[in-house]
Amino acid sequence: MTPIPFDPYLKDCPSRSVLDRVADRWTVLVVGALADGPQRFTALAQRVGGVSQKMLTQTLRGLERDGLVRRTVHAEVPPRVEYDLTDAGRDALEPLRALERWTLDHSAAVLAARETYDAAHAPAL
Repeated sequence: MTPIPFDPYLKDCPSRSVLDRVADRWTVLVVGALADGPQRFTALAQRVGGVSQKMLTQTLRGLERDGLVRRTVHAEVPPRVEYDLTDAGRDALEPLRALERWTLDHSAAVLAARETYDAAHAPAL
């Protein structure tokens, strides 16, 4: 079987769905929050400020489906569920941390550029 030549610049390339997953804001934050090891849902929700329960659930399910996060249910009463990065999830840490660093390093400049742009393009009163 010949491997598929992935090219995210092609409209119908399946790699776009992978790019959508890893470039998502919540994915970046959840994977970063899991960098230090397994966490329970509540701990993740507290670490990732502003994420709704629904969005965190969707993000974790998507990451699990894509093989980046492992969900472990411990046989206890009540059951304890933990989320942890898989090897693929850990491999994603370096580029996602680079994106996080870039964001932190450039946020002030981007916000200033937005202000300048908005002032120059504001509707005349």
